[in-house]
Amino acid sequence: MVPDDVAAQAAGLDEQELDSVVDEDDVIDDEDLVDDEDLVEDEDDEDEADEEADFSSLEEEGEIAADYIEGLLDIADLDGDIDMDVEGDRAVVSVVGATLDELVGDDGEVLEALQELTRLAVHRKTGIRARLMLDVGGFRARRRSELAELGRSVAAEVERTGEPKKLRAMSPFERKIIHDAVALAGLRSESEGEEPNRRVVVFPGG
Repeated sequence: MVPDDVAAQAAGLDEQELDSVVDEDDVIDDEDLVDDEDLVEDEDDEDEADEEADFSSLEEEGEIAADYIEGLLDIADLDGDIDMDVEGDRAVVSVVGATLDELVGDDGEVLEALQELTRLAVHRKTGIRARLMLDVGGFRARRRSELAELGRSVAAEVERTGEPKKLRAMSPFERKIIHDAVALAGLRSESEGEEPNRRVVVFPGG
């Protein structure tokens, strides 16, 4: 298990930080049309620039996070290779190695804590709240598959019985996978309760 003082030392964070409407009679001449086309092109260029800036920002988040995790591995004397990627609107940092169970913990509890510490480390560097995802040893990929199957199974049960089904408490990452699977099955689900005991309830359709 990773000692608490190691995680705190690696974080370097105080506890406080944790905490135009156009009328039909209007006539558009060719010159106006050209101007409008130029405007659209300018807007497209701006959108592309914004996307490039966002991608660059996410890459920066990933690099900061990777450096942070690398430092943690060194302190804890653990071996692991670090991969960085960008998926949608978030950076993804993955640690792959043969002896990383200590960084996952029971049901991914240690991994969730490390992810929050890593997000805070990135926030401290950039001043921007990070939504990056940290995975260790492929845990999240395996967990996503398991939870998607659970969501489908529960949805089938609820559809058959017509009775709502309440699941055990889960992390935000886990709940989202359940919600997505239930929605794909055509049923409705909601989260209820307060963290860390927040859980998904699946309801019959109709």
